[in-house]
Amino acid sequence: MLVILIFFIAHWYLSLFAQTFFHHRYAAHQMFSMSKGWEKFFFVFSYFVQGSSYLSPYVYGAMHRMHHAYADTEQDPHSPKYDANMVAMMMRTRKVYLDIERGVTPNEGSFYKNLPQWKWFDTFASSKLNRLLWIGIYVAFYLAFAPSLWFLLLIPIHALMGPVHGVVINWFAHKYGYTNFEVKDTSKNLMPVDIFMLGEGFHNNHHKYGARPNFGVKWFEFDPVYPFIWAFDKLHIVKLAKQ
Repeated sequence: MLVILIFFIAHWYLSLFAQTFFHHRYAAHQMFSMSKGWEKFFFVFSYFVQGSSYLSPYVYGAMHRMHHAYADTEQDPHSPKYDANMVAMMMRTRKVYLDIERGVTPNEGSFYKNLPQWKWFDTFASSKLNRLLWIGIYVAFYLAFAPSLWFLLLIPIHALMGPVHGVVINWFAHKYGYTNFEVKDTSKNLMPVDIFMLGEGFHNNHHKYGARPNFGVKWFEFDPVYPFIWAFDKLHIVKLAKQ
């Protein structure tokens, strides 16, 4: 039981860290820069921690910029205003993601400018075979360590970890929570202390200050990822952009 709990928590937070640090704050918003060597390191890191739900930083970055540009309009890739439920929103988001990945969506400069790109690696990491192999690893791990077969019901969460994180923010943080700022969309802060979504839950703050690397604004709004960014800047792994 303890091994399964550790595995689930580690997968949740490591996958989420890759998404918020590398895909969101670096790729989409360019809150900091890094060398090509470190960029490739975080590509590989994202692959191992996201596993079967690996997201292309290039595609994610473009799609997230669309979300900010078109927030809560019909062109928003994920807004609860236009979908009956979370599954419908996830499927619409998936279509937008695949259209960008396949080059169907027009390449508008502002959405694609300076995005990190490693084409062959994205193709490898995103292949159906690769995703199935990761799911096989999860199933094998649970069969080896889970105290009962009921724990296999957690496998879909592991398999869709990235989209699960996305729907928590893009569905719930546009419907529930509190606001610090008046913005032109429905973004909200999910909770005063965001220990579950590594700062991503401060969604209203982020929609107000899209380029700010620290998503917390008030004294009690601690963003657990910002200290890593600050430390990486001091270690010259990244270079924070001027605010």
